[in-house]
Amino acid sequence: MTDSETAAGASEKTFRIHDHVIVARPLTAGLHLVATPIGNLGDITLRGLETLAAADVLACEDTRVTRVLLDRYGIRKRPFSYHEHNAGEAGDRLLAFLEEGKSVALVSDAGTPLVSDPGYRLAVRAIEAGHRVVPLPGASAPLAALLGSGLPNDAFLFAGFLPTRDKARRERLRELAAVPATLIFFESPHRIAATLAAAAAEYGADRPASVCRELTKTFEEFRRGPLGELAADFAERTVKGEIVLVIGPPSEEEAADPADVDRLLQELAADRSAGQAATEAARLTGLPRRQLYQRLLDLKGGA
Repeated sequence: MTDSETAAGASEKTFRIHDHVIVARPLTAGLHLVATPIGNLGDITLRGLETLAAADVLACEDTRVTRVLLDRYGIRKRPFSYHEHNAGEAGDRLLAFLEEGKSVALVSDAGTPLVSDPGYRLAVRAIEAGHRVVPLPGASAPLAALLGSGLPNDAFLFAGFLPTRDKARRERLRELAAVPATLIFFESPHRIAATLAAAAAEYGADRPASVCRELTKTFEEFRRGPLGELAADFAERTVKGEIVLVIGPPSEEEAADPADVDRLLQELAADRSAGQAATEAARLTGLPRRQLYQRLLDLKGGA
């Protein structure tokens, strides 16, 4: 049970969580990016609570969602709405607060701000304007899924949401096929079956994967296995909740196949300069940029 307590002074706020007394001291001016729970409200950090309580301005995607967290910990704060549809106007106001020397805390509905949400644009604008940006680590759905997937975590790539149309989805999966790292995607429950089928077709039915659903919540679930088995399983199931799909890296035999690399270079060069295509191909494959650039020149010369 959480109870608000009398402020320790004009510049501090004190509140109690179980047996812990938390003192929210004044924050330095700047944009404070606060990670919030992805399901279990107990996953908020003490530093996160202090920042939410002490910030001059609290910006969030949905005030109703953030209000649940604030009420849980007895934090009396009126959130400011900042989301995809008002990012321009609301971003201007938040930057004005920063210009006035105020502390602005930014949260997303769940997880770490800037990861697949409009907070990225605000952070970039704040940095360009010379304001301090302070990251507060905490809950993250991609990392939680990676930890529970049982797949290699020495190298991983978070790729956000895949395209919704099948052709575009397959093309994006094909672009990432040779990346020497575990891949992490967000996916909706009504598209997960189609995505697993597409991934099995592009990467092979035997490539290991994990479907991570409702992370940290009551009905948390990990379905681990080869892509082919998971695709068949989810084709017969109706699921709900938030999903993170984790796909293991290609085997040594699959990684950076020369024909695949050539095809990737040509696809990237269709709407980029040779240098830009080589840079992107290096990011996707892990191969040296200089080698890829020279190979692209060879391909163009041959054409």
